[in-house]
Amino acid sequence: MEQTRVPGSELSLLDALVVSTICFGLFIATSFQAVVGGYPDAEFSDASNVYGILIESVLALCALLYLHARRFDLRPLYPHPHLSGALQGVAIYVAAVVLAWVVTTPFVADDGSVPIVAFSFEGASLASVVAFAMVNGTFEEVFLLGVLARGLKGHGLLFAGGFSLLVRLLYHTYQGPVGAVSVLAFGLVLTVFYLRTGRLWPVVFAHILGDIVPVVFGES
Repeated sequence: MEQTRVPGSELSLLDALVVSTICFGLFIATSFQAVVGGYPDAEFSDASNVYGILIESVLALCALLYLHARRFDLRPLYPHPHLSGALQGVAIYVAAVVLAWVVTTPFVADDGSVPIVAFSFEGASLASVVAFAMVNGTFEEVFLLGVLARGLKGHGLLFAGGFSLLVRLLYHTYQGPVGAVSVLAFGLVLTVFYLRTGRLWPVVFAHILGDIVPVVFGES
């Protein structure tokens, strides 16, 4: 079935690459450095969370200015928070966690451990974790799905979703091969939901939960 094309909702491949570079180029580079460095443990603190909030805010502003100059419709990028969407986000989060568990089960060692990069939040308060999760979840899904996946629909849904997932995977390689597979599975659920519904808030909320719940329950 032919996709309905809305003026201002499409991106060229060049625009998609530019936005990807603006928003995620720095994170892809640091992620690749971690790969070369042998996947060091990821440590988070109040300072690193504040830095993350600031850097993502600056990158978001730069990307939005570029998209505005390219006459890309920015109105659908506002997630429109509401309770029913949050409940959908909870369901999406659960489905994504289950799929991530399924795809990583073959890598579970005899002692029950999974070979993924260890995360440490000992130096981070819950307040800074929640604040960063809210900014990070919004930043990633707005640009991965609201911009890239939506903007590339004219090239086909598979290409649009695949491009978004590839970018998501590239800046999560620091988590190691198994961690990257888990991220890919998690992102696949969010991407499929967004491409089918066009609703951004539920996937943003699911991502926020994905950043908070493991910290609260000590699973990271």
